[in-house]
Parts: sequence; C-alpha cells; structure tokens
Amino acid sequence: MADGLEVLCLGETMSLVSPSAPVPLERATSFTLSAGGAESNVAVHLAALGHRVGWASRVGDDPLGRRLVADIAAAGVDTSLVRVHPDAPTGVYFKDPGPDGTRVHYYRAGSAASTMDVGFPPEDVLDSVDLLHISGITPVLSATCDRLVRWLLTRERRCRISFDVNHRPALWSAEQAGPRLRELAQLADVVLVGLDEAAALWGVRDVAEVRALLDRPGALVVKDGGTAAHAFGADHVAVPAPEVAVVEPVGAGDAFAAGYLSGVLRGADVVRCLRLGHILAAHSLLSTEDHTRPPGPEVLDGWLGRDERQWRDLRFG
Repeated sequence: MADGLEVLCLGETMSLVSPSAPVPLERATSFTLSAGGAESNVAVHLAALGHRVGWASRVGDDPLGRRLVADIAAAGVDTSLVRVHPDAPTGVYFKDPGPDGTRVHYYRAGSAASTMDVGFPPEDVLDSVDLLHISGITPVLSATCDRLVRWLLTRERRCRISFDVNHRPALWSAEQAGPRLRELAQLADVVLVGLDEAAALWGVRDVAEVRALLDRPGALVVKDGGTAAHAFGADHVAVPAPEVAVVEPVGAGDAFAAGYLSGVLRGADVVRCLRLGHILAAHSLLSTEDHTRPPGPEVLDGWLGRDERQWRDLRFG
C-alpha cells in the first residue's frame, strides 16, 4: 500500500461538471463529468511526468466518489490512501465560463473530505515520501481539516512539505484567510503563491514584499500571472512566462505547481524548474480540462534547453 512513493498529495477532490464547450453554464446543452481538485490535479500532472505519486483523501460511498477515484487511478496516481466515508457525500462543483473569466460553484458542505483529521494519513506513510503537497484549501473545509493541516506542518517530519496558498474567495474572505494562510505558509519548506493572490490577502505590492512577508520557507515561488514567475531561495530568479492563447484559466496554477515540483524532485536548477512550471501551465490554459497530458520528454527538453532569447520567443496556441 502506497509503497515507494516520491510524492503524496493530500486534499479534497470533487466531481467536476463542466460545459462541453466554453460557454456559460446556463446556456450549455452538454456537459462533461471529471475529477477536480487542486491536490489531485498536481498528482495527475506529476504522474504524467513519470513520478511515483499518491493522492490521499476521503470520498463518499457513492457513484461520484467511485468514479473520480477510478479516474485518478487510471491517470497513474496511487489511490490506496483514499478512504470511503459511509455517511458523508462526495463534493461536487460546477465550472461557469464567461467573458470575464470562469466562476466556480461549490456544493461541498459536509463532504466526506471535510471529515479528515489529525493522524490521516499515518505518520509512517508521511515519513516514507520525499515530498508532501498540500494547499490552503484544506484548512477552510472544517475545523478537523484545519487541525490536520497544522499537525502536518508542525509535527517532527522527515519529508519536505510544499504548500500552495490557493486562496478560494468563495470559501473564505481575504480578511478571514490572510492571517491563517500566512501562518501556515511560514511553516512549509516550499511555498507557491500568486502575486495577485498575495496582494488580496496581505496588501503587498510586489514580489519583494511577498518575500519579506514569507521569509521562513527555504523556497518561495511567486507567480505574476502571464508576466513571469519568481523564485526566492539563496537568490532571486525570475523567468518570463511564454505567450499563451488562453482558452480557460482554471487549473493552470496546479499545472504550474506540478511542473515546478517535478523540477525540484529531479534536482534541476531554478530556471529549469520555473520553465517546466510555465510549460505545464500553458498547456492547461489551452484546454477547458483541469489536466492535460504534457508534451513528450524530447519536446520538453527542447523547450527547456532554449537560450534566454529563444525562450522569450516561445508561443503556445
């Protein structure tokens, strides 16, 4: 069970209902049903890149839960740490594309995943992986989930923890979330956050102010939309984002996180880690799906190996 994993991603995944075409929900006539969750999205991307990755969560004893677990397993992710709750349902959410962006409608209150608590997964499992990936979505799901995330970040641990801030305004306001998400981010080894997200949560104006606010993590990545991604560690490194003909933006942050973390797991330099994040995000932006298969290794290596001028000329879509 969950033997030999490099990465474990922990968090809620819901059944995702999306219009088949990128049109508003109320006008759509056909829909797709898939699995949607920040942490499992990262897991699926990492599996596609060849990593041994697992996903831990809880789902309901219902067809939606069984289907999404099967879908994630079919993508090459180990799901042996997923537990079925006999009395709580699998959450559901709907994508609502529109001219001003995509809105998301959640139906997740009292979900099976919201019952997660301290001790899940067991400590021996946590200590057997190289990296645990969590996000700022989990602590807002319930008091027990909040307790779980704090335990994961404060226990004496052997694995590194990556924390994607992932503020969801539909779940809690910036005023509510800001202090808590900063506190949790300061406890992680690797932190990913969007500059616009950080501005809303903490009132910062630029990436340097984000680093000043989150000064404890050994690695901090600040994504400045379609402009650049910045990594802070021993030094400050910035890599411009390639130009992308965006179809739908939801899920791009998870793709970026997976690309960056894949580079970290392989011991790549910071520039290559950020470039891989950009490439996976670009492919996600070209689709209404939360995760798309990345290019093959030869294509990736060609893009990643470009000199700085060639990289700036890269276009997608």
